[in-house]
Amino acid sequence: MPLRVGYVREHFASPLLQYAAADAGTTFTLVECPSGTGQLIGRLADDEIDVAIALTDPLIAGIAKGSSAYKLVGSYVTTPLNWAVIVGKDSKYTSIQELKGTTIGISRPGSGSQTMASVMALQQGWDPEAIDFKVNNDIRGLIDSVNDGSTSAFMWEWFTTKPFRDNGEVRFIGSVPTPWPSWLIAAHPNTARAPPAALRSFLAGLSGYVRAFDAPAAREEADVAFIKEKFGYAEADVREWLKTVGYPQDCAAIPEKVVRDTSVTLVKAGVIHKPAYGYVIGDFVNTEVCSLVSELETHDQPETTKAEDKPEVK
Repeated sequence: MPLRVGYVREHFASPLLQYAAADAGTTFTLVECPSGTGQLIGRLADDEIDVAIALTDPLIAGIAKGSSAYKLVGSYVTTPLNWAVIVGKDSKYTSIQELKGTTIGISRPGSGSQTMASVMALQQGWDPEAIDFKVNNDIRGLIDSVNDGSTSAFMWEWFTTKPFRDNGEVRFIGSVPTPWPSWLIAAHPNTARAPPAALRSFLAGLSGYVRAFDAPAAREEADVAFIKEKFGYAEADVREWLKTVGYPQDCAAIPEKVVRDTSVTLVKAGVIHKPAYGYVIGDFVNTEVCSLVSELETHDQPETTKAEDKPEVK
C-alpha cells in the first residue's frame, strides 16, 4: 500500500511534486491539504494521510499538547518562513502595532497562522493568550474576512499571498519571519499505516530530489521554469524567493536545536505550557526512522541519538 503523503500545494513543495511525478503512485500518493498544517494534523489523526510535510511550529506544538497522531520523522526546509501580516484592501490598519486587541483570522486551530500570530504578539509585547481568533478555513476565506471586516488581519507566507497583494485584493502591513527552520516531516506512529522501512525509503528518495532542486545550477534555470509553470508566479518573484530558501542535504535528519528552540519560543508565546519535568526531545521524534542530530555533531556527520541519551528541553 503506497504511503499517503499530505502536503500544501505551494512553491515549497516543488521537489516533492517532482518526486511524486517520477514515482507515479508506486510508493506514495499525494493528498492536497489547502487549509495548511491544521488540516494536515487533522487528517493524520483521522487516518486520511500517513505522512505530512508541514510547518515546524504547529507540528511541535501538537506533540507538546499530547497528540499521539504523529511523530517527527524528517526535515524539509532549513530556512525560516516569512509570514506577511495582511489586511483588507480598504482597511484602516497600517501597522502591526494597531492590531492589538483586534480579531485575527486563522485557517484552523493549531495552524501556523495561529501559532505565528501568537509569536507576533510576543514580539509586540502583547498577551499572546488574549488574542481573539476567528477560523476562516483557507486563503480565500481569510481574504474575504479582512475585506468584510470580520477580522482585522491574518498571516500567511509572503510569496504565496503576494499575487493577491499585487492584484489589489489585500495589503501587507508588515512581516514576521519564523525564528526556526520552517518545514518538518511527520508520520503516524502506527507501523501498519506508516512502516518504518517505507518511511526511510520515502525520505531517501525525497532527499535526492531536494538536493537536485537545491543545486546552484538548478536554481538558475530549472527551478525557475518549474515554479513558473506549476504556480504561475512572476519570474522575478521566483528568483527572489529562491534567494531566501534552503533545503536539507538529508531529509531523514532533524537537529535537536530545532525542537528545543521552537519549544522554548512557543512556551514564551503561550502556545504551549511546559510541564514541570520539561519536554524530552526524543519524545517528539521517531528515531527508528530518522536521525536526531545533536548540536555537537556536524551537518556532514549526523548520528542517531540513542534512546538513553534523550536530551531535555530546558
